[in-house]
Formats: sequence, structure tokens, C-alpha cells
Amino acid sequence: QVQLVESGGGLVQAGGSLRLSCAASGLTFSSFTMGWFRQAPGKEREFVSFIRTSSGRKYYGDSVKGRFTISRDNAKNTVYLQMNSLKPEDTAVYYCAATRDYSSASYYDTVYDYWGQGTQVTVSS
Repeated sequence: QVQLVESGGGLVQAGGSLRLSCAASGLTFSSFTMGWFRQAPGKEREFVSFIRTSSGRKYYGDSVKGRFTISRDNAKNTVYLQMNSLKPEDTAVYYCAATRDYSSASYYDTVYDYWGQGTQVTVSS
């Protein structure tokens, strides 16, 4: 049984930082592209970032580029999202996800096979 468990969300002031973690189990973690998405109230789910497997290549949505950093530790089956210079518009539930996809489709949530339960990030102004 595959499980993705996010942690690290919370309330932070604008300009602050948070580090999200996503611990995976029940899958061959090193074989999966790992992604982060977010969803704010009343809005569609939005791509944040993904990281490839062996190459470790990283991709970011335009709204977080330069402020967020994704990383992974295959030995710990964990993917991280370091979020700096947070803005109120970053407020959302953040989800990690796993996919076997290795194409440009990794930007889209529809190709992800497994999802975590989400962690709330709230940025106050």
C-alpha cells in the first residue's frame, strides 16, 4: 500500500520560510518523479514543482521560481520543498504526489499516480 505523508505546514508571516517534507512508503521511491502541487480555496490545483529520479532535474511553476527549492533524499524516501520569501498568495493546501511519468506531462496533476493527504500553509500579511 502506497502512502505519501506530508508534514511541515503551518502559519508564517509574509517573508518567512517553511520546509515541507513528504515521506513515501510502499513504492520504489527512486523510480518515481515526485511533485508538489497546491490548492487554494475556490481555485484549481496548481503545479508547484517536480523533481526527476536519477537525474535530479528540477522544474518549477512560474509563481514560485526563485523562491522555492525542491529536493529529494532517496535513501530516506523523502521529498522536500523549501519555501522562502513566502507571500500571502502562497496560502494553500500543499500536496505531494508521485508519478512514473518521465515526460513534459509531469507538469499536470492528471499523470500522478499517488497523492498525499495535504498540509496547510497559511501566510499572513
